[in-house]
Amino acid sequence: MSQKKNTKGRALLAGGLVLGVGAAVTLAAWTDSEFAEGLFTAGSFNLEGSDDGVAYAEHDTAGGALQLSFSGLVDNLTPGDTAYAAHWLRLDAASTTDGTVTPAGAVATDVTGTNADAVSYTITEVTGGDCEAGTATGPVVATGATLNDQTGATALDLVSNGAGTAGTAVPLCFEVTAGAEGEFEQGGETSAVWQFTAESE
Repeated sequence: MSQKKNTKGRALLAGGLVLGVGAAVTLAAWTDSEFAEGLFTAGSFNLEGSDDGVAYAEHDTAGGALQLSFSGLVDNLTPGDTAYAAHWLRLDAASTTDGTVTPAGAVATDVTGTNADAVSYTITEVTGGDCEAGTATGPVVATGATLNDQTGATALDLVSNGAGTAGTAVPLCFEVTAGAEGEFEQGGETSAVWQFTAESE
């Protein structure tokens, strides 16, 4: 009888071993992985200016400001006189995104006298006429009652035209007017530097 129990016990043990091996086999599985990568390249955005609409360059500091070509009268202003200068802005050929440009005001320095407060200005986006001839027409984008003042600054669209092609030029006209007699001093000399701020979209 005890021999039968032993055999039964061995049989159960053997069966248990077989079940154990079978359970280990069912835990095995295939594994696999999938990966994804993104490559992110920054675009380019750079503003440049011109005083003739042909030759453009970057003027990104006050010390390196573009010298506007005002009409000859600007060297010999008398009370009430107005001088004009054309200025073009555009995105360079490396720019890949559109944006806007906004007049950020002027900083005037009196070299001699105090005429910074006796000269007013208007900046117009030219849609018709001739700036230098004083016949430019279009929306006013900024004005100043003095050279250090600015009101009504308006953002203008900048179109990039894609990498490899210069952006579409925005033509501007500066109109500078000397104050009345008694305000505008004889022999005065004043420098004004206008700033334009461009922002990408």
